[in-house]
Amino acid sequence: MKQIDELSPEQKVKFYQKGTFTVGNRLVDQANRTVQASMARSNAITSGHRACQGCGEALGARYALDTAMRATGGNMIAANATGCLEVFTTPYPETSWQMPWMHSLFGNAPAVASGMQAAMKAKGRDTRIIAQGGDGGTVDIGFGCLSGMFERNDDVLYICYDNEAYMNTGVQRSGATPGGARTATTMPVGEQYPGNVFGTGKNLPRIAMAHNIPYVATASVAYLQDLEAKVERAMQIHGARYIHVYVPCPLGWGCASHETINLARLVVETGFFPLFEAEHGRVVRTRPIRSRVPIEEYLRPQRRFAHLFKTESGKAAIAKLQAMCDHNIAEFDLLREEEETGR
Repeated sequence: MKQIDELSPEQKVKFYQKGTFTVGNRLVDQANRTVQASMARSNAITSGHRACQGCGEALGARYALDTAMRATGGNMIAANATGCLEVFTTPYPETSWQMPWMHSLFGNAPAVASGMQAAMKAKGRDTRIIAQGGDGGTVDIGFGCLSGMFERNDDVLYICYDNEAYMNTGVQRSGATPGGARTATTMPVGEQYPGNVFGTGKNLPRIAMAHNIPYVATASVAYLQDLEAKVERAMQIHGARYIHVYVPCPLGWGCASHETINLARLVVETGFFPLFEAEHGRVVRTRPIRSRVPIEEYLRPQRRFAHLFKTESGKAAIAKLQAMCDHNIAEFDLLREEEETGR
């Protein structure tokens, strides 16, 4: 294994010819290349990590951190809460990270990142700080530390990779688990309680906005250019910033590994997970839906929602989920492009 000082965040990604299933298309004109084929990409998380096949979190973290590395010229440090991302990238004594990276406890990544920022400021260095964690370490266990970071307006970007449950410890419900979803701790019990109870949990992007911090955004791994643009925008701003990234988990959701991007796209196209940016508590930009689909198309590929299609109470739960989509579409004006173009 290489020593840390031998690892370079500027190590480039390997490219292969167009037509294969590997990352590539270097034979295509540069203007037509996908974001995955950009020769300017660094490699913050190198190959060899132990994420599950189709892991949305690995994809989201890779592109978010690569973008942050480019935006800062490599002058940054990341604090990482306990969770899937920490576990599959750092099996002792190895690491997949090619950048300064620190493992915090499950619930104190925001506090650790704030300490890093204070230390860099005391040293007179303009090193940028990123904290990251899953929904469990963000929405639940680290909620107090995160709120404190927001309240103090510490110069830290916090990124939450939301797969909607505690996947690393057995798929238990988190504060980000949607209503009706089946987890190890929200099993369907008869006709009356199909999956997770509605009306529970927390909407972290909304809570972050309520702190009136400089920047809040949501993103999905189905739209990598959008994710990169939001990370780049966040790194241009000082103060507390928050990005909530939607990352499907094939293992925990009971879906095929090749469905990751499809589900990450469907959740946006249904209106269930609106993509937006907010500055100082006010929404300033949203991504309109291009082709609206009913919530059933998002639910059917996932075994965690299979029970909803079997009972009358399950059908009622689906109707509630659709109502949530309709509410988001109206609130964020997500169909405006269809109205403008007549599609």
